[in-house]
Amino acid sequence: MGSGDSHFLTCLNRNGREFRYLPSNAIIWQTHQARFTKMENRQPSKSGSVLFAVTIFTSAFLLFQVQPLLAKFILPWFGGTPAVWTMCMLVFQMLLFGGYAYAHLLSSLKSVSRQACIHAALLAIAALTLPIVPGAEWKPVGDEAPGLRITLLLLATVGVPYFLLSSTGPLLQKWFSTACPGSSPYRLYALSNTGSLLALVSYPFAFEPVFSSTAQAWLWSVLFLVFALSCLMCGWKTANSAVISGPSDDASCSAPTDCDVRLPRARWFMLSMLPSIMLLATTNEVCLDIAVVPFLWIIPLTLYLLSFILTFESDRFYRRRLTTTITAVSLISTMIMLSMDCPFGVVVQIILFFANLFAVCMLCHGELVRLKPSPKHLTSFYLTMSAGGAAGGLAVGLLAPFVFKGYFELPLAILACLLVCIGTYLRDDKQFQLRVPEATTLKFGMTLVSLFFVYFAFFAQHSDTVKDVERNFYGVLRVEDDVLESPIRPMRDMVHGRVVHGRQFTDEQGRREPSTYYSHSSGIGKALQASDENKPRRIGVVGLGAGTLAVYGRTGDAMRFYEINPDVISLARKHFTFLGDCKAQIDVVPGDARLVLERESDQHFDVLVLDAFSGDAIPVHLLTSEAMQIYTRHLTDNGILAVHISNSYFDLEPVVRALAEDSGLDARVQECNCGADAGVAFDSVWMLLSHDVHSLDVICGPDTSKAPHRVVYWTDDRNNLLNVLR
Repeated sequence: MGSGDSHFLTCLNRNGREFRYLPSNAIIWQTHQARFTKMENRQPSKSGSVLFAVTIFTSAFLLFQVQPLLAKFILPWFGGTPAVWTMCMLVFQMLLFGGYAYAHLLSSLKSVSRQACIHAALLAIAALTLPIVPGAEWKPVGDEAPGLRITLLLLATVGVPYFLLSSTGPLLQKWFSTACPGSSPYRLYALSNTGSLLALVSYPFAFEPVFSSTAQAWLWSVLFLVFALSCLMCGWKTANSAVISGPSDDASCSAPTDCDVRLPRARWFMLSMLPSIMLLATTNEVCLDIAVVPFLWIIPLTLYLLSFILTFESDRFYRRRLTTTITAVSLISTMIMLSMDCPFGVVVQIILFFANLFAVCMLCHGELVRLKPSPKHLTSFYLTMSAGGAAGGLAVGLLAPFVFKGYFELPLAILACLLVCIGTYLRDDKQFQLRVPEATTLKFGMTLVSLFFVYFAFFAQHSDTVKDVERNFYGVLRVEDDVLESPIRPMRDMVHGRVVHGRQFTDEQGRREPSTYYSHSSGIGKALQASDENKPRRIGVVGLGAGTLAVYGRTGDAMRFYEINPDVISLARKHFTFLGDCKAQIDVVPGDARLVLERESDQHFDVLVLDAFSGDAIPVHLLTSEAMQIYTRHLTDNGILAVHISNSYFDLEPVVRALAEDSGLDARVQECNCGADAGVAFDSVWMLLSHDVHSLDVICGPDTSKAPHRVVYWTDDRNNLLNVLR
């Protein structure tokens, strides 16, 4: 036996010749050395990185472009209420959770080729469901539950494509780790949020004003096919990379540490759920009193995504103590504004609400980044985050309406966020950490949250003056007695949000007296008093409220009320006597007025009243060209269309004038000042439209206005409230 180098041994064979062999440990050492050398020599492909980046960016763009698109598409079908957006967000969050769960399970398969084949098959199925244009058969036709119908509609229309788009982020980041080793996949997460942000910002300014809703749906469908091809290329590249590099090294890694086994999933979940609750609760609060439009959906969702981008891109944007302090101040300020019912302008309210939302999101998402695991647990991390987001959507969309009579989810979420601020601040206090165990702090916080929940569920919603409270898909209604403003004449109000929808004086003399927006001096009061008393009339009213307009009904008249909210009908009959005292024949038709009128035969109304409120928000779908065609079909030749355009935030006169000109109607504006009719009137603005100019002259006087009027033309496909913002 001769001497060898450090790894080879030299021996003699039978013929006396030398040969060299490797001991077993040397073979193992060289095998690992070759693998490490190959890994070191494999630099991440620039073209591969670009392919993954473009695919993830496109998927995120499409993911958030479709949300306002479809929500706006179906908004007119379900009464234009803020709950339409909430239900859409709930469905999308559940699909997002399903997509993340699918990505987590698919990436657990050892064969990357099998993963790519399964994903390719599902992409082909999704392509067969295009285009994502909701069919007219999904329009409600009766009293079916709107929440369930919206859910089924979205699942049938965009369910499979959205599910696969949702899985793209975590799945392709996992594939990226295989195809491009040495690069951090978390940068792609920030890129995906950038794509989502761009989709949201561009929608109200680039897509909504330029393209109709149908054109947007077709464009989205074409872009989805482009994304599908790009995703297939990523799968093919990853499968080839896996074959070249050999089996994954994960199996040969050392045993997992305690940190790997005991992942902080509970904290991931809570820190994801709270921003989701704040997002939906804030959006509901803003839309309730302003308008249900994509622009006001997009702003909070944009801030939500921006916080993800800033916190996941770099740690320089999140400073724990500073962010905690700012968030606490913002939460307290918002709570004061809610409790005092401050009469701030619309811009100030939006700034305060949305600044508070952004501060909460920065705090929670900044803490999430501090807790993010190694790429080995990437899909588990994203799955838990999506579960928290879906749980927040379920809490606001399903649990809160079932438990609370009022909109208490926002103040309850604010209190929970204040506890998070306190806990986060104390995490930097080493002395506190030594004195109080983390488990004790968590139990104390959960106890306080439970007490808050019980308080809002059982005590906060009861008041001595409130006679009844109902909450459903269309909002919160209160019936309350008010004896403070006029103690000599007790009164009862129906209130939706912050707006009075009807008032009745409860004394015998005043119970048949019209007030608020419907007094004798109001535009509708003048219109209903101007007709011949000996001629019976047919009067249609869109929006029942407390039934105040029934006081104008005379013997022989027929009054037909259209009301989408069944709780309004029950409360009007239970707590007010307008309908029972009316001398006319009364019919109350449940359902969305536009859809009902669209299906009905011509009603030949002498007066058709359009008075559909949702807080201070006007359902846009009732003021479009298509809606006007329906109204005019139901009017007599000299009939009057009375449109209530009183609004704190939007000037709707240009819209109504444009619709009148398009339909060949003359239009007059009638204003009534607060305090008229012995103090029972509110400030109100009505517009009266008719083909009969003489009738308008009798009611309103000659039109002496010489200045040209501004017009803003709305259709179902194209309407933008930014054009009429005061």
